[in-house]
Formats: sequence, structure tokens, C-alpha cells
Amino acid sequence: MSRDSNAPRFRVRPPANWINDPNGPFRWGDRYHLFYQHNPDAPVHTNVHWGHASSSDLARWQHHPIALTPTPGGPDEAGCWSGCVVDDDGVPTAVYTGIDHHHTGVGTVCLARAADPDDPALTEWKPLSLPVVPGPPTDLDVVMFRDPFVFRHAGRRWALVGAGHADGTPSVLLYDCDDLTDWRFAGVLLDGDDPVAVDAFGDKAVGWECPQLLVTPGGHWVLLVSLWNGDPSATGYLTGRLEPSAEAGLRFTPRTGGPLDHGRDFYAPAVLQEPERTLMWGWSWESRGPGEAERADWAGVLTAPRVVDVHADGTLRVLPAPELKTLRAPEPFVTRAGTGTRLPEAYDLAVTARTVTTVRLGEGLMLRIDPTSGTLAVHRAGRPAPVEVRVARGAELNVRVLVDGSLYEVFVDDRATVTERVYRRPGGAPQLTVTGADSAVTAWGLVGPTLN
Repeated sequence: MSRDSNAPRFRVRPPANWINDPNGPFRWGDRYHLFYQHNPDAPVHTNVHWGHASSSDLARWQHHPIALTPTPGGPDEAGCWSGCVVDDDGVPTAVYTGIDHHHTGVGTVCLARAADPDDPALTEWKPLSLPVVPGPPTDLDVVMFRDPFVFRHAGRRWALVGAGHADGTPSVLLYDCDDLTDWRFAGVLLDGDDPVAVDAFGDKAVGWECPQLLVTPGGHWVLLVSLWNGDPSATGYLTGRLEPSAEAGLRFTPRTGGPLDHGRDFYAPAVLQEPERTLMWGWSWESRGPGEAERADWAGVLTAPRVVDVHADGTLRVLPAPELKTLRAPEPFVTRAGTGTRLPEAYDLAVTARTVTTVRLGEGLMLRIDPTSGTLAVHRAGRPAPVEVRVARGAELNVRVLVDGSLYEVFVDDRATVTERVYRRPGGAPQLTVTGADSAVTAWGLVGPTLN
């Protein structure tokens, strides 16, 4: 594992080389399993496998051998791309995108099963030789087809696939897959012409990647998509209703929506639906200059797990998983506003602002918090415009910042998140400065075993 001070040590990433999308977060026995897109040979996006880590507590993770490897001559010979993992009659089963050397953005849907379901580490996986979906429906003029996501509704199993059409319209396709080896196209769940989606996302995306669907304990359905406009762009959410449809089996009727994360370094989230909550991880790419990741010999990291829910007004509620507090040192290194406190490489910072408050995290990132206007501005060095977030006005505004190396995750009350990458200069010693009348500040260093 790299000892580069910019390399996250408490979040999931491989010991070296490339990582992108989280795949198939899955609970099996008493362990959480998290897979991810991984090139084991270089810190660049090619030769994609599925890496694998697991944890008993969401805070401390253990590496496992690579789970999925491209099969020479098989439907995934050029890459095992994104997907999910489900329990298929007691057998953990990966449902993923396979691509061949001739693909142009159109993949197939492939399956791989755990070779030994009694192995708590789920070390070995066996792919099926043929895809269960060889490509998109021929009558829809689909030019982007990838990232299957399987879910249950009303006792039946369904799947979503991200798509883009030749006319530039993004969509989410729906399949009936109650039998995982027998998929039937059911229709378009939602497309980019929907007025609520246009209002939430704009009209620049030509494809919706990595669709994810979850239901909250209150019965709200949430659709997450990653907005593709020729390159990874941003992420968005829609909340609404999932209802039976005579034409397509199911239809999603959105109520409202917006950005899933307001930062510039967050993409391709994946969710794990638990009985009482939903967990979400995202991919944070490198924002360093060309060649720097190659020289560092690592690129990318997954975010901390986040709990996703919905407020009464239909807007999204996102919080850090409570298990992350177990990484805090026994005693905080900051307990009040002030200047000149040296920052460790990894820490957990909580600020309650009751007047306009500024939080400077070294020279790379500065937060301006204004509870009276309900705003947070994130100023990042080298970027001309800040990221601005609006939440409800009030007597106070609570902000929590999780920092691990170059990964900065900002949580604004429980209404918005901002994920950014900020890199320390060699030999730099960033300091914390908090100014603001009557602000409350507490910060803990992160301790304990790191990813091994």
C-alpha cells in the first residue's frame, strides 16, 4: 500500500494501480463485501477486473483476491465492467457488464457465481460461458448499454440497465429477471425526456450509467443515475413512486430530484439495500495533472459509506454511516475555533456554525458557512469558482468533513454532500483555521488498522 501522503488509508482502494466504480456491495453472513472496477497492472483505465474487499464493521476492510477476470474469447474478454451482486437461491451471484474487443459502448449482461457459498471470504468466482443478455433491444436504437442492477419489487426480481439512444436521449431500461438466467425486456423505466428529470439534471447527458434503485423505510423510491455526456460528468437522484404498469410491468414516476453529490470528484455510486437502511459508496477519481497518478502508482478511491434516505419534502437525505465514528481517536485534537492547529493526514471534523463561519483546511480548501442564508461555499485552490450548496435557513448549520489523504467528503446538515480531491504539497504541513462567533468545532484523528 502506498505511503504517499495523498493516498487514502481508511477508504477502499487496491494496494496499487487503478480503481473506478464500486460494484456489488453485498452482505453475506456477518461480512460486508465490496467489489470495484480494477486494473491490476497499471494506474490507468484499461484491462478492467473486479477487485474485492470485505469488512465486518464498514470501517476496517480486508483485501481479497481479484474476483472477476476477463475470459479470453468470452463475452467479457475486454473487461468485466460494472454491475451488482445478488443472492440467487443461496448462491452469491455477480451480474455484470461484459465487453469484447469490438464494443462501442454496448455491452452484454453476464453472470458469475461464487464457487463456494460457504466460504465467508467469497474468494473464488466462476463465470457463465454465455451472457444472459447479448445486447440491447434491436428496435430501440441503443448506442450505450451497460451496468445492470437487480432489485426486488412485490416479490419479483427485476433489473435496470443504463442506456443511451442514437438521438442523444438517455434512459433506464427495465428487465424481468425473476429467473436470473432468463431475462425478458419489459420496457423503458424512465428516459431523459421526462420533465422532472430535465429539471433535475438538465439536458446535456446522452446516457445514464450505473442506475440504482432503492426504497426507504418510509416507502419512498429513489432512482440514482450517473450522467454520461461522452465522459463521466456528474450524478443525480430522483425520488418518486414505483408502480405497476400494464405496458412495462413497472413504471417510475418521479416527484423531485437534483444533484446526488455537488462536488467535482464523485461518480458511479452503488447501493446496498438493507432491511432498515440503504448504504451507498461512490468512486472519486484523481484530479491531479497528467502523469502524476502513473508516477504515484495508484489512481482512484471509493468514498466512505453513506446512509441514504428521503426527507418529507422528497429531497434526499445523506449521512455518513455511523460505524465510521469507530475510527475516531479516543480524544479530539481540536475542541474549539481558532488558528494554527496542524492537520493529520486523516481526520473527522464537525462544525456547528451559528453565524458566518469560515473553515480553512490548509491552503487547499476553504469552507464558508452561512446559516442565515442556508449556504455553504467550498473554495478549492486552483479552481476559479466555488461549489455552492443551498439548504434550509436556520439558527445553525452543521457541517461534517471526512478527510482521508486527498479525499475530502463534506456533509451539509443531512441535505447535501460535496466530494473533492485536494493534494498536499511535498513537505507541506496544512493547518486548521476556524473563525466565526459562537461556532462549535470538534475534530478527531483517524486511528486503528487501515486497509490491508
